[in-house]
Amino acid sequence: MYEYIKGPVTAADPTHVVVETGGIGYHILISLQTYEVLHGQKEAHLWLHLQVRDDAHLLYGFATRDEREMFRLLIGVSGIGPNTARMILSAMNNAEVRDALLTADVVRLKSIKGIGTKTAERMILELRDKVAKVGLEEAESGARAPVSAVGAEAAGALIQLGFQRGAVEKVLTRLQKQDPTYTLEELIRQALKML
Repeated sequence: MYEYIKGPVTAADPTHVVVETGGIGYHILISLQTYEVLHGQKEAHLWLHLQVRDDAHLLYGFATRDEREMFRLLIGVSGIGPNTARMILSAMNNAEVRDALLTADVVRLKSIKGIGTKTAERMILELRDKVAKVGLEEAESGARAPVSAVGAEAAGALIQLGFQRGAVEKVLTRLQKQDPTYTLEELIRQALKML
């Protein structure tokens, strides 16, 4: 029904964004992957997916068509709902999800909150052939590991607190690009606001 939305960003956090179009503010659920693209932006262009439930109509937004396509493939797997698919796309980028499925990396998929062995195996079985057809539009930025010893120490602390490694590394990499002089405490404090 909806293909995309363009307009000013009036509010944004790691789980949702509000985009104003035609005088109406649309509450759109997003992944951490999309939040990284939108963070600090005044304008948004998001590819949409409308999820209709008995109790709500929910809009999910994606920075690229590829991410939306991956989301749609994931929710097509029995046992994976929109929130779990969003969690997967927050923990890993499109290329990482695709690689994990193509290489049948059950351990990597199981590391995502809400994904057990059976679900990971079902994802691989159902999506392996389909995911090979999904192109990767965006240029991948290579390794996402923290860029300093302080970053590595902060990552270890956040992972021990229960956050997913992929999400932690994405946030810490972005924070250290913004300000490489963060102390360990400042880095953890800033990352906790974003996770």
